[in-house]
Amino acid sequence: MTTGMIGRISGWAVAGLLLGAGVARADESAERPAFPLPKFSLMPDLDSVYAPPGDPREQAGSNTGGVNFALDTWYSTDYVFRGLDRSEVGGHEDAPNAQFDAALKFNLGKLPHPFIGVFVNVYNSDPISRFQEIRPYFGVDWTIRPLNIKLGHNTYLFLEREEKNTSEFYGQLTFDDSYLFGTESPIFSPYIFGAYDYDLYNGGYFEIGISHKFMFEDYGFSITPKARVAYVTTNQLFAVVPEGNDSGFQHYDVGFETAYSLNKLMGIPERFGEWSLQGEMFYTDNIHFDLKADTQIWGGIGIGFRY
Repeated sequence: MTTGMIGRISGWAVAGLLLGAGVARADESAERPAFPLPKFSLMPDLDSVYAPPGDPREQAGSNTGGVNFALDTWYSTDYVFRGLDRSEVGGHEDAPNAQFDAALKFNLGKLPHPFIGVFVNVYNSDPISRFQEIRPYFGVDWTIRPLNIKLGHNTYLFLEREEKNTSEFYGQLTFDDSYLFGTESPIFSPYIFGAYDYDLYNGGYFEIGISHKFMFEDYGFSITPKARVAYVTTNQLFAVVPEGNDSGFQHYDVGFETAYSLNKLMGIPERFGEWSLQGEMFYTDNIHFDLKADTQIWGGIGIGFRY
């Protein structure tokens, strides 16, 4: 074969290869759309590095709505209210008090959160009325970090002792000192509490305190030591004798509160609410001998429910 003939054959071969490749690409383009189409399947993507989502009912928390409910029930050795042992009116020493505290809280996002509730102390050894005290209350709770502000109103109702019924406004300011110490959770959580009785005693009660919550998350357990001291002003509730001294440092408390998650212990899903076994123990003592306060070691145990 001549050189010219070999060159013509080679040229035809190259042209044929290019033409075949173009046809093959044209065929592929005809079969594959310019944009990938979405795939719909009820089966999980086995090639994904992420696990398929679980049952949302199992993952859901106890309550993500705008209304939350709380209920605490207690059996306490004494009912100590602001340093005064109100269970020393009959029966034997440390006769148990059954206490109930139920509240509704409305979550309004960044706005103040209104709440309403009632506290009841039932003392079977009371010679006049087992329902010793009924205390309806309401207010608002507002967190503007690092501050938590609580404002409210209490009404004290003593069945068959109506002469002791009274009402007060109160407020509490708590400082989240994690901002100060650069920690994930508060260290001392210092607070100041003030109440003014405008009905019967026309006097004030003030309290400052600290606390720290130790969490043991692996065990669902927490313990919170607390300390507080109270000052009263022109408040005859704390006068030892009628028209006696009614102002000054009145009492102090030191003790602790505990909580143990029953959800963790019993495997209760949080969609059924948060259940806890609670306990407390405190020592209360008088500061000024001219003011009424009891020296008492007291405590209790109860069940808490949050939803």
